[in-house]
Amino acid sequence: MKTVMAEHAGFCFGVKRAVDAIERALTKTPEVWTIGLPIHNPQEVARLEALGLRVAESAEDIPGGARVLIRAHGEPLEVFGRLKAKGVEVEDMTCPFVKKAQDMAEELSRQNYHVVLLGDKNHPEIKGILGHTVKPGDVEVVADEQEASQVTRHGRIALVSQTTQREERLAKVAGILSVKCSELHVCNTICKATAERQEAARDLVRNNDIDGVVLIGGKQSANTGKLRDIIASEGVNVLWIEDEKELADNQEWFTGKNRIGIAAGASTPGWLIDKVTKAIAHK
Repeated sequence: MKTVMAEHAGFCFGVKRAVDAIERALTKTPEVWTIGLPIHNPQEVARLEALGLRVAESAEDIPGGARVLIRAHGEPLEVFGRLKAKGVEVEDMTCPFVKKAQDMAEELSRQNYHVVLLGDKNHPEIKGILGHTVKPGDVEVVADEQEASQVTRHGRIALVSQTTQREERLAKVAGILSVKCSELHVCNTICKATAERQEAARDLVRNNDIDGVVLIGGKQSANTGKLRDIIASEGVNVLWIEDEKELADNQEWFTGKNRIGIAAGASTPGWLIDKVTKAIAHK
């Protein structure tokens, strides 16, 4: 079976930077801690845990004297404070694109804008951005156009986006908010890698005469979910899997297909993409 790979797939800069930091740290110490999963890919997390990664649910679960890496999604300022109080060694590996969103939200909050965050309120990145604003009571999170339409009128609104959002959604939400204020400040904080992967997914399905797309990525991965939505919106059948083992459970999906596109989220490691691609090629 023939496969066609999307031009941009797999680890983005921020995720690779965080994973490299974990691996580098583990050459110097037997254990490295993160609060929450360092990336939303269970197979890569399992590989890192085998090397000595330890995942805590909160700062309180980190033992004294530990070495802690702040994951690419970032953390609220209060978490940094709690870690400092415990006296642990901290290395901040917040993705630079996420840090930009945090800094913008903080500064616009100081300037008395009503800050609207476009994203998933339960996602760690959004929680981290919220934790950098100085006026939490004047910040709200909207997931989509419908929720944006429910925002009440304010004099000045600043729109900041989760880095994995779709640019089309950001534009639509901005249009909705523009009639709810006298001044709208829009911050396009969607990272370049996210935009590249989304455009690559569109190009894959529009220009390669494929019969379907196998999308590789963790089911908790927001950016992979956006890729699934984009591919499906083009009318192309998409199979979202986490690893090559799931191919055996989806044999019927391949019936009648000869040319398969391959796409992957920004938290999907290259070694996993290779395994899936080779398995499909031998079908």
